[in-house]
Amino acid sequence: MTKRLLWFAIALGLVSTILSALRFSGVPVSQPLVVAIRWASILTFSVYAALRKSLTVWIFVAMLAGASLGHDWPALAVNLRVVGLIFLRLIRTIVAPLLFATLVSGIAGHSDLKKVGRLGIKAIIYFEVVTTLALVIGLVAINISRAGVGANIPAQSAESLQVQKLTASETILHIFPDNIAKAVAEGQVLQIVVFSILFGIALALVREERRRPMLVFTESLAETMFKFTNIVMYFAPLGVGTAIAFTVGSTGMGILLNLAKLLATLYMALLVFVFGVLLPIAMLAKVPLKGFVSAVAEPFTIAFGTASSEAALPRAMEAMEGIGVPREIVAFVMPTGYSFNLDGSTLYQSLAAIFVAQAAGIHMSVGQQILMMLTLMLTSKGTAGVSRASIVILLATVGSFGLPVEPVFILLGVDQLMDMARTSVNVLGNCLATVVVARWEGDYPAGGPAMDEAPMRGDG
Repeated sequence: MTKRLLWFAIALGLVSTILSALRFSGVPVSQPLVVAIRWASILTFSVYAALRKSLTVWIFVAMLAGASLGHDWPALAVNLRVVGLIFLRLIRTIVAPLLFATLVSGIAGHSDLKKVGRLGIKAIIYFEVVTTLALVIGLVAINISRAGVGANIPAQSAESLQVQKLTASETILHIFPDNIAKAVAEGQVLQIVVFSILFGIALALVREERRRPMLVFTESLAETMFKFTNIVMYFAPLGVGTAIAFTVGSTGMGILLNLAKLLATLYMALLVFVFGVLLPIAMLAKVPLKGFVSAVAEPFTIAFGTASSEAALPRAMEAMEGIGVPREIVAFVMPTGYSFNLDGSTLYQSLAAIFVAQAAGIHMSVGQQILMMLTLMLTSKGTAGVSRASIVILLATVGSFGLPVEPVFILLGVDQLMDMARTSVNVLGNCLATVVVARWEGDYPAGGPAMDEAPMRGDG
């Protein structure tokens, strides 16, 4: 039943597209007929989404409906922007507590850094180097493809969008908060991150019995904010649909081409990262590639299919132990990497942030892009391995730079396709990190026998 509905909706959509193309080329085709068939396709997709009960499907349907509404009735579509702004306000309430909770629990929760010392320092150095390379690749990729150029975000949604110009000393000073409540109220993400990192370090230095209550609180707060995010995301179809309706109603259908270019840019950038960064690292560390690839294949595909790093975590840890990485290293590096080594997500965030500026027609100098990259390098540490957490961080970052939010809403239309790719790269990067750190510590012999066999226990 659902498959038939899907194919029927696709068929109606194709008919509508063909008739629109014929009409555009001069063939006398009735415009009301084209509109009727197009909306019949969207209604059929809506029935399919209701039967599937999938938020991703509903977001896709909302994207189609919003684009059609903006094209067919632009005057109505432009007045729907308030719905998207309501969704934005709900998202913004998440940012500060989410960043604070995830960063503090991620840092203070691994107070073993003092005990394992050398292991912790090596892991953090590795994480920072690799994620910085991911950010650079994303930055270069979007500047080459210029996927956001030509999107032409309308002036009324881009008012007062001058990127703040600061001197070097003002830029440095602006990083540090003088009032954390003020930083939260003004959405100064970098200041919130700096405060959270220092708070986490201070908490890690507190003795266990005093640290535990605050650590429990931040872990509970983080879990609550992710549930809060899940609730807010139920409104995502409305936010996405109205944002696209507003944009198409104001600028035309060209934004959809920009989205396709962005999607292609992300996949190409991730491939460059995997083969240009992760593969050389694996070769330098003398990781037996055949066994490693065999071991990581299952958690990689789980992450790609579910778009959730957490869904793949148990299998990934088991797989790394199975190829000979000591349990204590797996238990330390893998969970820490989920806060500090999300390679795919950090690459996506740098790419998407510059896409937003390009879509708004705002030129950012190299210095401004580097400052944004620095911000993302810190804020990305608050991105947990759950679906669409990157959108929350991205909204906070572009907002702190005075960029518009409409392009971020529009990204939700293809976010599932992007999330699947970046999440699977997150898992791949963390699996490699455990092997590299183990080799660096001398706890993983070259060409270990377990690696050659790479035992895998399937569900069956």
